[in-house]
Amino acid sequence: MMSSFSPTQLASLRDMGIYEPFQQLVSWGNVYKSDINDHSPNTASSSVIQVDARIDDHNNIVKSNYASTSHNHIEAEPSSNDHQDVDDDDDDRIHDKMKRRLAQNREAARKSRLRRKAYVQQLEESRLKLSQLEQELEKAKQQGLRVSNSIPSGSITNARIATFEMEHSHWLEEQSRRVSELRIALQAHISDIELRMLVESCLNHYANLFRMKSDAAKADVFYLISGMWRTSTERFFQWIGGFRPSELLNVVMPYLQPLTDQQVLEVRNLQQSSQQAEEALSQGIEKLQQSLVENIVVDAFSMDYPPQMAAALENLQALEGFVNQADHLRQQTLQQMAKILTTRQSARGLLALGEYLHRLRALSSLWAARPREPT
Repeated sequence: MMSSFSPTQLASLRDMGIYEPFQQLVSWGNVYKSDINDHSPNTASSSVIQVDARIDDHNNIVKSNYASTSHNHIEAEPSSNDHQDVDDDDDDRIHDKMKRRLAQNREAARKSRLRRKAYVQQLEESRLKLSQLEQELEKAKQQGLRVSNSIPSGSITNARIATFEMEHSHWLEEQSRRVSELRIALQAHISDIELRMLVESCLNHYANLFRMKSDAAKADVFYLISGMWRTSTERFFQWIGGFRPSELLNVVMPYLQPLTDQQVLEVRNLQQSSQQAEEALSQGIEKLQQSLVENIVVDAFSMDYPPQMAAALENLQALEGFVNQADHLRQQTLQQMAKILTTRQSARGLLALGEYLHRLRALSSLWAARPREPT
């Protein structure tokens, strides 16, 4: 029956995967015939088992290859698409993040330019105002010189005091402007170099005040030490013609935080040394007062008092030295604080001091304008 298949049919069966089993049937027939001739049944059964095993192995291999190929084909396409989607999402996020950063940088640069423009404009206005004040001051000095030449020599002292009052008035106006500059600079977060220039300018401004007070003390030390050139509330806190340096430290300390341990130690030492110097000057003033009393009442029943008055006048000349030493202590305290603190801490301290003195003067105005009960 197997011999009825032509070679072409066998090739077709082989392509369909059927040829090999049929070929095995032929083999079985040959084996069977051989077994009949040889009378060996074991050989036939062994051949059948081997053929069945080959058929099962072939089918398993075909199924395994088909399943593996199908599985890999199914998983390959989603994996490629997933990677492409993830890459696209990452690119979009990075692009959006770069856009946000660029927008933030542009906005920050715009605000910085506006702040700097406002600050430069403020400085220019301040410079013009300062130039005008200097011109007015120079004119006033020339007028004062002409007046002093036309009045008796005994009135020169009053002219010097009038000049001091005028200079002090201009100093207060300039002080208000500098405090405003410090406030604007701290709010604008300018560089430390620019801020240091403002701090040095404020310290020099206080030095000018001490110089003016020294000239006024030469003209009339009692006028200066009495505080007649100051407001009523300022006179209430006055100590030898000005503020106490130790009290100044108490006023500005809350605005200097945070301080390092080293800064706290140095500020405390500065405060202690200032208090010791203040105590020494106060004791010197008390001894001067006692000396004046002793000179005046040395002989109350004697009518010959010129010698005692001459001694008293000689002692009074020391009063000018006490005023100058007190101002020197104030100036040294400010300078030492600027060395201990950072630039921004110094700026905050000077701003706090300027605001404190300004509010003392404002309190005097409010006190003078307070409503009073009719008498």
